[in-house]
Amino acid sequence: MATKWVYFFGNGKAEGKASDKNILGGKGANLAEMTNIGLPVPPGFTISCQACGYYAQHNEYPEGMMDQVLENLKHLEAITGKKLGDHTNPLLVSVRSGAAVSMPGMMDTVLNLGLNPEVVEAVVRKTGNPRFAWDSYRRFMQMFGDVVMGVKHEEFEKALAAVKAAKGVKLDTELDADDLKLVTEKYREVYVNAIGSDFPTDPMLQLTKAIDAVFGSWDNPRAKVYRQMNDIRGLDGTAVNVQSMVFGNTGETSGTGVAFTRNPSDGENKFYGEYLMNAQGEDVVAGIRTPQPITTLEAVNKTAYDQLVSIREILENHYKEIQDIEFTIEDGKLYMLQTRNGKRTIFSWLRTQIDLVEEGKIDMATAIKRVPANEFSKLFAPILDTDDMKKNAIEAIGNGLNASPGAAAGVIALSAEDAQHRAKAGQKVILVRTETTPEDIQGMAVSQGVLTALGGMTSHAAVVARGMGCPCVSGASCVHIDEATHEVRIADRVFHAGDWISIDGFNGKIYPQRVQVKDSEILQVLNGKMKAEDSWLYRYYDKFMKAVDEARKIQIRTNADTPEDTRAAVRFGAQGIGLTRTEHMFFQGHRIVSMRKMICSETKEARVAALNELLPMQKSDFIGIFKALEGRPANIRLIDPPLHEFLPGHDNVTGQQEVADQLHVPIEKVRRIVNDYKEMNPMLGFRGCRLVIVHPEILEMQVRAIIEAALDVSAEGMEVHPEIMIPLVGEVKEFRFCKTHVIETAEKVFAEYGRKIEYKVGTMIEVPRAALKADEIGAEAEFFSFGTNDLTQMTCGFSRDDSSRFLTPYVQDADKQFYDYDPFQVLDQAGVGLLMKMAVEKGRTAHPGLKIGICGEHGGEPRSVAFCASLGLDYVSCSPFRVPVARLAAAQAALM
Repeated sequence: MATKWVYFFGNGKAEGKASDKNILGGKGANLAEMTNIGLPVPPGFTISCQACGYYAQHNEYPEGMMDQVLENLKHLEAITGKKLGDHTNPLLVSVRSGAAVSMPGMMDTVLNLGLNPEVVEAVVRKTGNPRFAWDSYRRFMQMFGDVVMGVKHEEFEKALAAVKAAKGVKLDTELDADDLKLVTEKYREVYVNAIGSDFPTDPMLQLTKAIDAVFGSWDNPRAKVYRQMNDIRGLDGTAVNVQSMVFGNTGETSGTGVAFTRNPSDGENKFYGEYLMNAQGEDVVAGIRTPQPITTLEAVNKTAYDQLVSIREILENHYKEIQDIEFTIEDGKLYMLQTRNGKRTIFSWLRTQIDLVEEGKIDMATAIKRVPANEFSKLFAPILDTDDMKKNAIEAIGNGLNASPGAAAGVIALSAEDAQHRAKAGQKVILVRTETTPEDIQGMAVSQGVLTALGGMTSHAAVVARGMGCPCVSGASCVHIDEATHEVRIADRVFHAGDWISIDGFNGKIYPQRVQVKDSEILQVLNGKMKAEDSWLYRYYDKFMKAVDEARKIQIRTNADTPEDTRAAVRFGAQGIGLTRTEHMFFQGHRIVSMRKMICSETKEARVAALNELLPMQKSDFIGIFKALEGRPANIRLIDPPLHEFLPGHDNVTGQQEVADQLHVPIEKVRRIVNDYKEMNPMLGFRGCRLVIVHPEILEMQVRAIIEAALDVSAEGMEVHPEIMIPLVGEVKEFRFCKTHVIETAEKVFAEYGRKIEYKVGTMIEVPRAALKADEIGAEAEFFSFGTNDLTQMTCGFSRDDSSRFLTPYVQDADKQFYDYDPFQVLDQAGVGLLMKMAVEKGRTAHPGLKIGICGEHGGEPRSVAFCASLGLDYVSCSPFRVPVARLAAAQAALM
């Protein structure tokens, strides 16, 4: 039996339905569905996505496809009583693309196909409306030339503008039939000059070339980029929809429009859309004429408006989802040209799904599964005030990667120290760096946002900014910093420290002046700055998240290093801390001086003296964290990074002199110590458990601070559940050594206080060898926590900071795609995930009931959360602002 390539729809019956998107594409499947449920859809046929896939592979049509196209074209001609190219009663068609997943902008529509000068005259004779006929032809010539043949759109626009200028008019609608006939002559010249041959007049040649263009559009650069940006995978190609034309440009009783069954911006249950009378589809979005709000159509054509309102209800009841529709009114009669699930903001997603539940259209489980978890964090980010931007005509001057969502406005600071100084003086700051390092953390902490010239989505700036909930634009190649002159060039503008800029972490745009910023209403309510009853957004969020927490099975913890971060995470619903990075505490204030004193000490006694300076500071932090947790568990990782991170670089002479002055030692000593601690590969060097094995006094100070803080807080009647985590273990003997010192230190503190508390000792699984030896380590440990950042680096052999140059083509290039996703953004389930699975099985075989979680950046990424849930992990941990995302992802994993 011959393969079916073409599917017909019309006269109330279609060869397909809404669920056939993989064959008919989204547009074709919904045209078929609307036809089947009795809506007024102009008839036509759809060439399948599989035909496009064949064409992409073989650069020719599949056998039998064009025979089926001709057969369906004859059927269309029979139903309409019209014939393509006929000089008496001509059939005109539109040609549109439509993949299984909506891809706006992939290929523009071609309308009025089938016209040539003779057919135009036939339309004139039939309609008695020469202006309409020539207007339709000039539109077809422009669309065909641009979309199908690649003639520059602006060349046609120049020709049209010349005719309007010669007549002294501004609008297309002010041109009469003779003017429009002249426009087609000008368009023909444009086409011939660009292509080298005359504009095609054979309707079948026009149709064939349009089909070729749709098929070819599947692999054009913007389509590839769109699929990559939106993670669209596994599709065969795009379908081609050939549909009989209905005309919105026959006069003032005709028109065209686009609408959403609900507001796509905020989700309000009101009909939302625009239309234009005496227009065709592209006029509504071209910006040449100002469309009218859909509600005003009632005064223009009440019958059509009432029918649209009725269809709105029919579609929502049928699809049980907000719909994006296109329609045309021809001589007063309404036709439906498209429906699809509406693209919308996360605010609209949240509101529409809850409303649909309360209207009885869907259940809550369906609502939870639909809301896009990867967009959810945008609910909490600050936003730029668009009214302020419009009022002051503020436009972007450059862009980078949208590394961390949110908007920020502030004065430029070119160093962490400058940022702190300006913030202390009450200024709002944007930290602008070529790239950030751990030494910049203090500057980042006081900044409204971060802008870097280098670095990708997983750079230090991006990762830390997301963790802080700080807006960040990274990898902005338009930004150039001149360290000598302290100037910043953004595109063709020069800025200095103290100049205002604004950034938008939602889209990566950079603005050359101050733009007003507004907090998310959810944050305002959570922080007590707004009443819940005053925010519809918070009320919907609260109702939704209660249902989310009922559905999920895995716990959600947070990565938090300060009491402030902990309180924020608890407000976001965190059930404890999965990672406190104690080394971050050492960068604050005078602590860095004590830390450097410890590093530069040459005897154990001197090191202990310096550590004793740090003890009360660490203890104070832990007291604040334990209180903020209100009885929830706290997983605290002992110091992990190499000590050189606390020192200036070996070529930073100014920084070395600063350390020498702080410690009152000769600069030669500082230089020697800096060189002593310099490592060729710090990630694999003197850090983690290796550091405290050589210097156990560091471990002892940290454990004492944790236990003393826990005892003090418990004495106030609050529950405390500390979990002490040993980093970078790869051998059970390493863990055993550290665990022994933890226990001995804790017992000393208990003896001093005269009472005890419960605590746990466990380890991070971040070295592949630890996963392989998880049975031995699990027999000794009380918990595991996967540090997937380092585990990914060591398993894949990729440096997170240096891999962007090759990982981008690895992931994005269609002829490569060695990895489906950047493994630092989405957990590498095939490699790293296999090690995790092994570690879980081995660990729990040796220690039934072993508590296991994840604390790497992947803990807030929806696909990674779902994978962790499938492994049976007890919890995932992520930065405070990603906690709601992880809660939703965990619920979706449970419901799937």
